[in-house]
Amino acid sequence: MEFDGRAVTPDELARLALVNYGHFTTMRVDRGRVRGLSLHLERLVRDCRALFDADLDPATVRRLVRRVRGDSPIMVRVTVFAPDLDLGRPARFVEPRLLVSTRPVQDHDLPPLRLQTSGYERDRPRVKHVGLFGAMEQRRKAQRNGFDDVLFVDRHGNVSEGATWNIGFIEGESVVWPAAEQLPGVTMALLKGLSQTAMVRPIAEPASMSAAFVTNAAVGVRPVGQIDDTALASDAAIIGELQAAYLAIPGEEL
Repeated sequence: MEFDGRAVTPDELARLALVNYGHFTTMRVDRGRVRGLSLHLERLVRDCRALFDADLDPATVRRLVRRVRGDSPIMVRVTVFAPDLDLGRPARFVEPRLLVSTRPVQDHDLPPLRLQTSGYERDRPRVKHVGLFGAMEQRRKAQRNGFDDVLFVDRHGNVSEGATWNIGFIEGESVVWPAAEQLPGVTMALLKGLSQTAMVRPIAEPASMSAAFVTNAAVGVRPVGQIDDTALASDAAIIGELQAAYLAIPGEEL
């Protein structure tokens, strides 16, 4: 874990933990390359402007991520926050800083997810911010009810996203993405760019779809086996095709 390219201090981490204001992106780095790197950088620049009214230099992000890359694939999270942010006067301009942390990659095959729907909408859903309390609370409730994770449903009764992933559905031979407000995920954007026939529309009855899958940088494409009490076809051929297509996307050099 590095803070602007040096060891982070406990006081700096305390500011992030206690104030909990910032944003981040998480990417898989494999031999110095990242699928959708330009989209991750665009997200950081966009969210930094939205939360801090400040410009973020993508070249600096690339340089700091290069410092922590290794010979094996790793997950790298870049968190942007301001240790000098005043809890009483957050409108005062402060310089955002970069915390780069890593964790191992899960390369083994993961079983299909069992999801429980729950009515919930994240604050500022289009910003990948560090305020994860609500999402983690909903995930915890779903897991205590015997499910693997939670699937959010908005105030209009339409599916939006999960706690840390986007979701897509299979209807016949087509991929359908929810139209509800959600975080624009990088993996989802990459998959959308591969298809000319994918649809985006409100989805009020997710269990009526023939199959479903979740997407994020850590798992790529992972099938869903159950939503609430309804089983889905987690072995649908089109999901395997999506997995293969995603893995075939070349990474961009850091």
